[in-house]
Amino acid sequence: MSGRGGQTASWSAWRRNDTKIEMTSTKANPLLKRREVTFEIEEAATSRRVDVRRELAVMLRADLDRVWVRRMETKTGTHRTFGLAHVYDDASQALGVEPKHIIERNRPPQESAEEAEKEE
Repeated sequence: MSGRGGQTASWSAWRRNDTKIEMTSTKANPLLKRREVTFEIEEAATSRRVDVRRELAVMLRADLDRVWVRRMETKTGTHRTFGLAHVYDDASQALGVEPKHIIERNRPPQESAEEAEKEE
């Protein structure tokens, strides 16, 4: 597989059942102790945020609790989704910086339902 500029990007792609995730850029943010990763997904149906988070963690060789998907946007009329993820050096740093709604969105559905039941 060839990335932008003719560089080989096999290290940054994931393929399963016609799904491909490719990291388009990585930017270090030393002030917040994280990397900001932009990615592109090409597939027939929109991926679940939980699945994308898990696969990015595998690709980046990071623990799941350090990876947080901030944004996923599917372009109308295409099979491409563009997104942004933050990969923290420390999981406790992530919980201190990421907003609560982002943390909630990145939880698996069964965990979110259990949290809602506890609050009631």
